[in-house]
Amino acid sequence: MDTRISNARLLELTGQVAVVTGGAMGIGQAIALRLAEAGAAVVIGDLDEAASGQTVGLIAERGGKAAAVRADMSRVAEIEALMAEAESRFGRLDMLVNNAGVFPFAPALSLTEAQWDRVLAINLKGAFFAAQAAAKRMIGAGHGGRIVNIASIDALHPTGALAHYDASKGGVVMLTRALALEFASSHIAVNAIAPGAVSTPGAAAAGAAAQAAMRAAGPSAGPSAGPDEAATFTARIPLARAGEPDEIATVALFLLSPAASYMTGSLLVVDGGYLLS
Repeated sequence: MDTRISNARLLELTGQVAVVTGGAMGIGQAIALRLAEAGAAVVIGDLDEAASGQTVGLIAERGGKAAAVRADMSRVAEIEALMAEAESRFGRLDMLVNNAGVFPFAPALSLTEAQWDRVLAINLKGAFFAAQAAAKRMIGAGHGGRIVNIASIDALHPTGALAHYDASKGGVVMLTRALALEFASSHIAVNAIAPGAVSTPGAAAAGAAAQAAMRAAGPSAGPSAGPDEAATFTARIPLARAGEPDEIATVALFLLSPAASYMTGSLLVVDGGYLLS
């Protein structure tokens, strides 16, 4: 008997339920839209309630199912409430995308304890406790599941003025491998994506904030992240452009689909070739 899944169903997620953290805008929104299009019910966990509502509306307009839950990913109690609401609303939990993250530029010599703690709390601590809360439900239900963590090429190659962010994303890569090993016996696959430069509202805001921070820090701050540096970064990309959020979302869809059934503990770099240069 041929047990292969047909091409038409390789990316189908009908009947499954996904939580996407930071799903209100940018990469998270693109992932939520792709998963809903593939048939999954999507729960968006985000602090921006207005933007989350707009994304839920977009999914509904296209015939999909979605809900939004306000959640601060640095707070374990709110992470637990998010997972509980997803399970309560749609009856199960099959997939988690740990996309929520912050990347405020700050030169290492002026990086504060508060800045360090906030970035690590959201980007790394939040990813772990979200994965833990989701995995407990997947294991309890006995059906396994899939987790995708959004890392960054900064986990592999520092950009500059992002020591706290780089450390958090490096941690996400190793966390992915550690959880993949522990969760494999429960049929939970854990993989990660390392995006390069992607055109998102968050990236634009971070760039503007970086310029202000560098000006305030003065010449002793070290390498800057202003317009010239951003242009230099883009010029190093072999494909000669920044990526679009949907170009990350389609990779996430692949990792969450039956097409990636024999993958766990992997890191897929999606950077237009930047790390080659």
